[in-house]
Amino acid sequence: MGIASALFVCRFFIRWLGDFPFLVTGVVLILFLLEYVLLFSQNKGIFARRFTPERLSNGDENLIRINIENNYRVTAGIMMIDEVPVQFQKRDAHFDLSINSGEQKVVQYYLRPVKRGEYHFGKVNVFASVLFQLIRKRYQFEEPVMVPVYPSFLQMRKYQLMAISNRLSEVGIKKVRRIGHSMEFEQIKEYVQGDDVRTINWKATARKAQIMVNNFTDEKSQQVYCVIDKGRAMKMPFEGLSLLDYAVNASLVLLNIALLKQDKAGLITFSEKLSSFLKADKKAVQMNSILEVLYNQRTRYLESDFEKLYSLLRTKVSQRSLIVLFTNFESMSGMQRQLPFLRKIAANHLLVVVFFENTELKQLLDKPADDLESIYTKTVAEKFAYEKKQIVKELQKYGILSILTAPANVTVNTLNKYLELKARQLI
Repeated sequence: MGIASALFVCRFFIRWLGDFPFLVTGVVLILFLLEYVLLFSQNKGIFARRFTPERLSNGDENLIRINIENNYRVTAGIMMIDEVPVQFQKRDAHFDLSINSGEQKVVQYYLRPVKRGEYHFGKVNVFASVLFQLIRKRYQFEEPVMVPVYPSFLQMRKYQLMAISNRLSEVGIKKVRRIGHSMEFEQIKEYVQGDDVRTINWKATARKAQIMVNNFTDEKSQQVYCVIDKGRAMKMPFEGLSLLDYAVNASLVLLNIALLKQDKAGLITFSEKLSSFLKADKKAVQMNSILEVLYNQRTRYLESDFEKLYSLLRTKVSQRSLIVLFTNFESMSGMQRQLPFLRKIAANHLLVVVFFENTELKQLLDKPADDLESIYTKTVAEKFAYEKKQIVKELQKYGILSILTAPANVTVNTLNKYLELKARQLI
């Protein structure tokens, strides 16, 4: 149309152009009409369907798939826009592709949520054009749908599969050498190469006329509680995820492995008040109950009350248990305010305090100081990093186990500690 308009202007000065501008305009109008007929004569020229998981995994890359089919008799140019949930602030869910007549194509992309909750997908908008792509027809598919974002069950399944196939070392889980044997006897079996000769059962060997050994297993039915602090200290974000979400994901993996080890898994969350208490158990539905409790956890803006946590453990958890407490201490004074309650908990249970390194401070420490301001900044950062190490030593002085970890490594480090304590028969 622009070329036709230019030709009409030129015709005013160049008479010999004659009817050529009218001819160009007529061709353009015919092409428009032809495309209009091809596009709008068929109501279902394009079909698209989006496949979303029943739930998304927090902190992981989740696959979203859209199937699209061309029912036109000619090749169609497609511009597709998917209305993703507003939480992602994603403006580039836009795809351009060409589909031959009768062909199907699959468009895939990934979404990584960083908060748990409800995520609402909108419609799939498809703009189709044919031939010279002078006209586009819009199609809309899929009704708006809500997809919940749960704690990282993808990470949980990964560790579960590796635990079943004895491949946990591939993700950084250390193998701990056992000292002696667990006290729980399992069975007498035939000796195979690699069995410990110290476990030979001589009486059974004499009866069977072949070497038989005693087989021991980990002690089972030990209680493991993950306790998650939801106070303001856990609001701090690293790589998009808050410390609370890192703790939630690590708790989900740890409790699932504990259930695989035939231990009882329980969960407690608290802030300035007690939020939820799930009694330790190893029944088949326990993992689903844990997942549902973790799904609804949110950080609070008040300081956590460790005295109420101690009272709860004192009244409702009578059996000695492994208590894995996920919290965060930024200063020695903050830890010392809670130390009396931590010592009381450690007197009745095996307490492991998990708190977090400030990885952004660590990056700051690695940078060279070029001017006076950066020297002051680096000095303050070193002071905070040193205090974290002092907190570990202070807890150790009172017999309280602790894990100081980067947020991204909290799952691996917590699992290592649990398996170490199992191997040392401390629980």
